[in-house]
Amino acid sequence: MMKKTEEILHLNLDFLPLKSYTNITEGNALRMDWNQIVPKEELNYIMGNPPFVGQYLKNETQKDDMANIFGKGAIETKLDYVICWFKKASDFIDNVMPGKIKVAFVSTNSVCQGESVPTFWKYLIEERNIEIQFAYTTFIWDNEATQKANVHCVIVGFSNAKVKKEKIIYSENKMLKCEHINPYLQPTADIWITNRTNIPRNNMPKMTTGSPPTDDGGLLLTIEEKEYFEKKYPILKDYIRPFMGAREFLHDKEGKYTRYCFWFENIAPNLLSNIKEINERLLKVKTLREKSNADRIRKMAIYPYLFCQNRQPKTTYLIIPEHSSQNRKYIPIGFIDPIVIASNACSIIPNISIYDFGILTSNVHMAWTKIVCGRLKSDIRYSPAIYNNFPFPDLTEKHKLRIEKTAQEILTARSLFPESSLADLYNELTMPKELRKAHQENDKAVMEAYGFNWRTMTESDCVAELMNLILKL
Repeated sequence: MMKKTEEILHLNLDFLPLKSYTNITEGNALRMDWNQIVPKEELNYIMGNPPFVGQYLKNETQKDDMANIFGKGAIETKLDYVICWFKKASDFIDNVMPGKIKVAFVSTNSVCQGESVPTFWKYLIEERNIEIQFAYTTFIWDNEATQKANVHCVIVGFSNAKVKKEKIIYSENKMLKCEHINPYLQPTADIWITNRTNIPRNNMPKMTTGSPPTDDGGLLLTIEEKEYFEKKYPILKDYIRPFMGAREFLHDKEGKYTRYCFWFENIAPNLLSNIKEINERLLKVKTLREKSNADRIRKMAIYPYLFCQNRQPKTTYLIIPEHSSQNRKYIPIGFIDPIVIASNACSIIPNISIYDFGILTSNVHMAWTKIVCGRLKSDIRYSPAIYNNFPFPDLTEKHKLRIEKTAQEILTARSLFPESSLADLYNELTMPKELRKAHQENDKAVMEAYGFNWRTMTESDCVAELMNLILKL
């Protein structure tokens, strides 16, 4: 690039190699002793842009780096690689004059979402007295390199002591001054969203994930395989059920299933023992489970004709896909007939009312989800912890009836387009006006049930108020 610059300027640039700026150190920052590079006493700022490597994309060297920083087997080693720089910096500035060294990192936004907050930030704040001084909320960073980095980033600035000055949150083109910034980058007190089993409102039905087959494909069927087995072995027809994961829920048209499974609950052994093709499949399941490192899976090797866990509801249930595109304003959710077997790629809630569906599909719950959820790349990763920690409103009968009405209008609007999948309907560029209007009316009804002003309240304002509600609860 220097050579090209010389050609453009018609000049010989006497710049490289560097002669005067010799205090550049090259190497693995996680393995170095930072104090030997710059003594703490001479340092005022640490700023950086660590490598953006996701939880499941780390190579062996990076895994070793994390084990070296946190300790082998530490829960933090399951988080994104970038978390190491926050830990190394917090160690480095510990025991220096309070507030003397200020730290700021550009980071993947995962550091302030999901499991990272209660797992890591709780330690930083409660054990190391770290305080966030400023933050840029999520923005898309697209560099000019040949291999473009297009990632969702945050910037977090912090110190090793509480500083009595205004904190600042930057979001798009806005600047918010506040007294405190929590690790979700919200202007409220610190809050830790964990995998709690109790939910804020005791009469809410329990959410679980669907049933994992853990079968190496032995219990699952394509459309063609379903038709083959039903034709060759008519007795199996009663034991073949539609199977729905997140992909099928989002992309299959209503009632037109693309995946099936054997559901052999309560089947008489003699119905299977003489079917060679079924026995070959069950042997495949048994072999897979016997090799598992998980004790609960190995125990199910003696029942290869059953799913590894059976969480299937016996009544109509609500389904939420585990992963959903971050480009959607609303995560598509909906009611499913109990004949359909939900996979563990979905969260499910049996016996839930239509007005609770209205709350969960609202912009209030969506705003909450986007802040506290985990992420797969940049896509939303839903889990029961989101639901279990969500502060449902205390509904009056008036609010309940209105939300029930607007929720039904959402389902009615969907039914106008039977040839469209939920992925089609919730594409932000092509969402039907009937469905968008139904959602907008539902959003208003839910916000009013919380006492929120839907005309003036931003998504960030909404999340801040929900966090305040959680703190009160």
